[in-house]
Amino acid sequence: MTHDVYENPLITRYASREMAALWSAQRKHSTWRRCWLALAESERELGLDVTEAQVDELRTHLDDVNFGDAAEYEKELRHDVMAHVHAWGDQCPTARPIIHLGATSCFVTDNTDLLLLREGLEAVRTKLVGVIDRLATFATDYRDLPCLGFTHLQTAQPTTVGKRATLWAYDFVLDLAELEHRLASLKLRGVKGTTGTQASFLSLFDGDHAKVDELDRLVCEKLWPISDCGLRIADSPSGSASDGSESAIRNPQSAMSYAVTGQTYSRKIDAQILDVLSGIAQSAHKFATDLRILQHRKEVEEPFGKKQIGSSAMPYKRNPMRSERICGLARFVMSMTANGANTLATQWMERTLDDSANRRLSLPQSFLGIDATLAICLNVTDGLVVNPKVIDKNLQEELPFLAAEEVLMAGVRAGGDRQDLHEAFRTHSLAASTAMKSEGTPNDLVPRLRGDAAFANVEIPDTFDAKNYIGRAPEQVDAFVRDVVTPIRERYADALGGDADELRV
Repeated sequence: MTHDVYENPLITRYASREMAALWSAQRKHSTWRRCWLALAESERELGLDVTEAQVDELRTHLDDVNFGDAAEYEKELRHDVMAHVHAWGDQCPTARPIIHLGATSCFVTDNTDLLLLREGLEAVRTKLVGVIDRLATFATDYRDLPCLGFTHLQTAQPTTVGKRATLWAYDFVLDLAELEHRLASLKLRGVKGTTGTQASFLSLFDGDHAKVDELDRLVCEKLWPISDCGLRIADSPSGSASDGSESAIRNPQSAMSYAVTGQTYSRKIDAQILDVLSGIAQSAHKFATDLRILQHRKEVEEPFGKKQIGSSAMPYKRNPMRSERICGLARFVMSMTANGANTLATQWMERTLDDSANRRLSLPQSFLGIDATLAICLNVTDGLVVNPKVIDKNLQEELPFLAAEEVLMAGVRAGGDRQDLHEAFRTHSLAASTAMKSEGTPNDLVPRLRGDAAFANVEIPDTFDAKNYIGRAPEQVDAFVRDVVTPIRERYADALGGDADELRV
């Protein structure tokens, strides 16, 4: 490792090795070669002058990318795709004449990007499902533990720790639905030619439109399995699974190319995917922000290592470092949506090249950022610490205020006037609240009420049972886990059950 040049912390500190490898030069350029191989194979099958020996030669040099040679060619040619055409041609001299036959650069660049985007979404989905699963387990464990609710970050009616966790989980569930939709509708660019008209391929096939259509289909069917995303093309021309199972193929149309393209597939696709990643980041930021507030109140805390240092100057500190990092990374991912929107908006006519440099940054780094964000979410949700006694203490301090309706109804049953009782309760509540804030005294609303003749016939307890004020929160947790989370767990059973990754920093 060199230390005299900037290194992206998404790679060196935060994201997983798997996500970093997905966006590596090796993965990109070996996938370029697979795109070219699929094109050559399909052109041979449709009768063009491409030999089996040429195809075999290409097949033997898919992964041993000669990056040094490509770099030298690019210095001269100033064109990365042609540099790799020449470099691969050096390794495959027999096949050199037919590499990239009829294609434009976006044949390899765009189809590769779409394959990597799909695999990236699949990897994100795995972590996302894991976070939902862990939060649902946490919600069940604390389904009926009362705690203060907050609206406007001010004390409100009680809820439960578990019910609050369902709010976090449901945001992620909504993100999962959006991610699944984008996966189901994702396609390849296919074989579309220089401006999307397929003119070069029509020329190669002597004006045979049917063969050009068939070339597009064949190439797509050869390429789609590369993504290792769970979607596989069946042997039948229709693309339907022989056993009709959803696991064999989710959406036959997904295996086809986009209906029309210019030189590139519409950058609307990138914008939509960046929006999905931003949505997940938004949910993660909200969850982590809530947790930071709860840790400030000492009610719920993120994991803290035995030798972890909270502050270099204040050794007693237990800072919510992981939740803060979630927020920081999530904020970065959310900011990337502007890149997708602006890139789409400025693609003149059939395309401009000002998308290229931007997409090399915005797409990989958004995936690396959300991968890191979810990894920390998994780590945090795997070891949340709940302090029930602190939660109860905080709740009991406010509960006399929150028991207003119960006390008022008891007073009415004892023969009092509801409006008079309400005014008396209001006056004593304000006095107790003022004393708590100005003098730092405990909540003395109960003694104040007991000393008022209006409540003389009302039995007011020293403490109130908080479970009388949590409504249907426990039952809502049960229903949420049963009706919403269980189907997700069943659908993605193979992705669950693993331990959370150990954070590198």
